[in-house]
Amino acid sequence: MQKINILIVEDEDVTRFNLKNLFEAEGYNVLEAANGEQMDQQLQNNNIQLVIMDINLPGKNGLLLARELTASNNAGLIFLTGRDSDIDKILGLEIGADDYLTKPFNPRELTIRARNILNRINQTKTESEAAIISFDGWVLDGNSRQMTSPEGNIFAIPRGEYRALRLLINNAGQIVTRQQLIKEMTGRDLRENDRTVDVTIRRLRKHFESIDGAPEFINTIHGEGYRFIGSLDAE
Repeated sequence: MQKINILIVEDEDVTRFNLKNLFEAEGYNVLEAANGEQMDQQLQNNNIQLVIMDINLPGKNGLLLARELTASNNAGLIFLTGRDSDIDKILGLEIGADDYLTKPFNPRELTIRARNILNRINQTKTESEAAIISFDGWVLDGNSRQMTSPEGNIFAIPRGEYRALRLLINNAGQIVTRQQLIKEMTGRDLRENDRTVDVTIRRLRKHFESIDGAPEFINTIHGEGYRFIGSLDAE
């Protein structure tokens, strides 16, 4: 069985060395990059399934690199950084990172989060996500993870955002809890003060709000979760 490729993007040699040893001990094939240029070379030359990246990097920082990565690559992304402000976390998630972990970190927690994301990626490839879902003239394509408006505008949907929307649509009219959403998106449980779900819902709403006159499709049920209220088109 072919090993999964993980790319560590970290400019601190000791940290990069420790991460490489950590994930190789888990059975992964680990590649390294100390900056954005080396990261691009690794992505071009290898089939990378997961990127673990610091934000503080020489040259382009991790946030800029992540924006480029999520726009052009289907690899999962975990930010592993010493920057623990809410602003950095929200920016990282809004860009499309699958998870955000601050240093110092628990090695076991990191490997579990990485495995959960990789499992989600594999499920995306194998489960029936290629089906087309239509609602109120909008079209969600699971194969390309793109959403098309009634006017023909196309929006790329990051993996976590797509999985959240699909879960809401599959439970249309019902309340979906934040715990259910985070579990579907990342495979982990909801943590205290975790804003991952709220950021994801906000990003989804922005796609709809960018179209003049678009109705509200996702209701907030305060203290409980969210509910999709669109009308699924007949197949």
